[in-house]
Amino acid sequence: MANVSLAAKALEQGKGILRLAPTWVPRSFCVPGRRIKLHPDDYYVLGGVRGGIDERWLSSTTPAKNGPLTGEHEGLSKVVFQDGDTTEQLLLKDVIDELKGEIIGDRLWDEYKSWPMYSKFFDNMGPLPHHIHHNDEKAALVGQNGKPEAYYFPPQLNNHGGDFPYTFFGITPGTTKEQIKQCLMDFNKGDNKITNFSSAYKLEPGTGWDVPPGILHAPGSLCTYEPQKASDIFAMYQSLVNEAIVPEELLWNGTPQDKVGDYDELVSVIDWEANVDPNFAANHFMMPKPVRPLEDMQAQGYVENWICYKSAAYSAKELTVMPGATVTIKDAAAYGMIVMQGHGKFGVWDIETPALIRYGQLTNDEFFVSEAAAKEGVVISNPSANDPIVILKHFGPNNPDLVL
Repeated sequence: MANVSLAAKALEQGKGILRLAPTWVPRSFCVPGRRIKLHPDDYYVLGGVRGGIDERWLSSTTPAKNGPLTGEHEGLSKVVFQDGDTTEQLLLKDVIDELKGEIIGDRLWDEYKSWPMYSKFFDNMGPLPHHIHHNDEKAALVGQNGKPEAYYFPPQLNNHGGDFPYTFFGITPGTTKEQIKQCLMDFNKGDNKITNFSSAYKLEPGTGWDVPPGILHAPGSLCTYEPQKASDIFAMYQSLVNEAIVPEELLWNGTPQDKVGDYDELVSVIDWEANVDPNFAANHFMMPKPVRPLEDMQAQGYVENWICYKSAAYSAKELTVMPGATVTIKDAAAYGMIVMQGHGKFGVWDIETPALIRYGQLTNDEFFVSEAAAKEGVVISNPSANDPIVILKHFGPNNPDLVL
């Protein structure tokens, strides 16, 4: 059968909702925090040279950029459906390329010709180096998209805080560009001490941060849910973190070949005014915000909060369906979702929260909801007498329901 037939069959089987397989991504420079439910024996299943698996990518049509050893389809989500007695898998990217607006809506397809975001669980035992994501203009120089991203720290995945549950954000007001440039020039002299010019903020489960491109940040060790633009571009500006040396090649990652060695080019990637903003926390920290009046939602058996809402490039909600409730939830746009807690029905699908997942094992905790199904409304039933269903939902650009 042609791919278009398989894609259409998968969409029909789910009545507009696609079931997705888990997508695991290793990082050679990271140590897994072991909070994303992967089996303990499987965090290094791809071999020591690939590093540990500390990311699960969600609703992704974006390939991971992990160097020459990157596996085929690494980072790309796969749709799962039954073809008779056979369980088939095909790339979500291929399904969207075939069915276009039937999946993501004509609004997004006509503008982007793709699903222009993805989300992930990032699960590192320690902090990451102070690093930066390029804006669209800088990323275009190396054939990529810019990368804004957002963070939310799900309570269900943060039974421990890791080694350093604090994130450095931005640059301390009063710092000069020459001071930062000197840190970058000192990259190969051991600790370049760039975080001396930054402030660390304690991370709290159930809250989040918005991180536009051009912002220096050294993510702390909470397990993080990260909606972001469809890009994997970054550069590491800190040379030593947790006594581990950062390879110099990562300092120049995302820099055009003819600009490698130009430290002024690295400084120019920094959105200076945004980094030295004296009100940085007030402008970037995100507490959950109710989607509708709390009393109205509770009366219907659910609570839904915006958890990522400061960027037009993506948004995210946390939906809680109370024990024993059946609700119909409507959204104006297509979205990916991951079940964080509980079990029940989501449209025609059985949903459940696995406690432990083997590498390569299928689950019933991740789905993609087409725009038509979202607008019609998804019926969610929680049969439990005790346990709420908690779902995280990630949306593409310019969500009509979001007022910035």
